[in-house]
Amino acid sequence: MALIAKKLRVYLVTDPALCADIGVVETVQRAVAGGVTMVQLRDKHATTAQRVDLARALIRVLNGTGVPLLINDDLEAAIASGADGAHIGQGDSSVQKARSVLGSDRILGLSCETARTVSKANSAPVDYLGIGPVFATDTKSDHKQPIGMAGLKTLVSLSDLPAVAIGGLNATHVGDVMSAGADGLAVVSAICGQPDPSAAAGKFIQNRRSQ
Repeated sequence: MALIAKKLRVYLVTDPALCADIGVVETVQRAVAGGVTMVQLRDKHATTAQRVDLARALIRVLNGTGVPLLINDDLEAAIASGADGAHIGQGDSSVQKARSVLGSDRILGLSCETARTVSKANSAPVDYLGIGPVFATDTKSDHKQPIGMAGLKTLVSLSDLPAVAIGGLNATHVGDVMSAGADGLAVVSAICGQPDPSAAAGKFIQNRRSQ
């Protein structure tokens, strides 16, 4: 779990629209150079075949970096592409089915928004939790009610699993997220669509070191 926790420190979730200017692959490559420690390919409008193609391109640029690639809510794409794992939500595939499909060697993350879902996840075969949304965000229109930093701290305290905070976060929130007990921040617009993804990622590293 300690290794997974380290990988959650600066967790990039891709958005094809925000990354349109330079593309998802180039954005990820630059962001990883700046300090991103995990990447999740999220594209709700793509087909499985399109996700597989993009995932394979991302795997090529991530080769040798030690940064894992996870696929959002597409177990088939995760397996077919050779990705390091998948991330699912409460309304997606069941955790047990996801683990069965992925096997024991791949990473499985689960989104949790409430105390009930966190408590239930404690006995589930998952490697980490994505907790939030901490704040409202335009990158996910169907998100649940924001929980704020106080809610983040409460939910993190209910589990021994590694946890990454998500939802409307940027580099200025690093200290508060760490104080709440989360292992890292999952971000979209704070890196995707930024003029310099490498510099944007680097701000998270700098702010973490200053804590």
